[in-house]
Amino acid sequence: MPLRQIRFLIDETPPQRLDKALARDVPVEAALSRTRIARLITEGAVAVDGRIVKDPKARVAEGAEVEIEIEEAQESHIRPEDIALDIVFEDNDLIVVNKPAGMVVHPAPGSPSGTLVNALLAHCGESLSGVGGMKRPGIVHRIDKETSGLLVVAKSDAAHHGLAAQFEAHTVERYYQALVYGVPDANDPRLRGVKGANFEPGNILKITTQLARHKSDRQRQAVLFQGGRHAITRARTTERFGSPAVIALMECWLETGRTHQIRAHLAHAGHGLIGDPVYGGKRKLARAALSEASSEAVTKFPRQALHAAVLGYAHPVTGEKLRFEAPLPQDLAELLGLLRHG
Repeated sequence: MPLRQIRFLIDETPPQRLDKALARDVPVEAALSRTRIARLITEGAVAVDGRIVKDPKARVAEGAEVEIEIEEAQESHIRPEDIALDIVFEDNDLIVVNKPAGMVVHPAPGSPSGTLVNALLAHCGESLSGVGGMKRPGIVHRIDKETSGLLVVAKSDAAHHGLAAQFEAHTVERYYQALVYGVPDANDPRLRGVKGANFEPGNILKITTQLARHKSDRQRQAVLFQGGRHAITRARTTERFGSPAVIALMECWLETGRTHQIRAHLAHAGHGLIGDPVYGGKRKLARAALSEASSEAVTKFPRQALHAAVLGYAHPVTGEKLRFEAPLPQDLAELLGLLRHG
């Protein structure tokens, strides 16, 4: 396996731990995260003043000469595929993509090809410096196959580590547009009886539960109040449709990012997404509440009506604040147009 050597000196007033000192002083172009550096130390790939050091907690002095021996990033076993992508932003460290509905993010047994990762491997090519020692895109978050919208993907190890830290700290801004059955309202006595649901000022619906994979239906997430993973969703109605109102356009934002979180939470509150075959189902709408064309379009909408519209975060390398918006895709825009004018 080809190796490369990274040599540098420890700057003044180094942190007390070796891994922290190396993470601070390693050349930026090496694109090594602290997590990767700690692993390299324990693997015996780091020498300080000519002596191998395997303890990430070891002390290191100012002016010490460090040599890191690292294997060149290996080629991924995933096959690159020439699939068109809607690139919103790209630099040496990361790429932001507006994913279409119907595309899986990462290859899996049921979807071995045609995924976003296959497409990114072809698009990025040699610009992938390696994530965890592998030439592959660093996936730090996902959206469901039939959900459209914005995803940020790391192209380097340092960017992957920095983005993952922001997602873990819940500092990433993520807003979704969703079309749901019914209109959540603070004055609805039914909602006041739903465990885990309450309203904040401004008629903002807050749903706080635990989420875990359903015991009998592996395609679903189950809403729990013990066990599972903590999940918080907030949502606000921005438009309502029908007379009486039977459909709402909602802006949803995440405090946590769990699998199917918005879909499971809104269904738990009794306001499942239009077109959601797992959680939303199909409902009979009040007769004459909508035009015939609108009602038919709602009933036949082929996927969950959910779009990741806004994504904001700090650039993991430069620190620059970045924020991106993606307009509704054609299918959702047409449905919304019918509801507004039908």
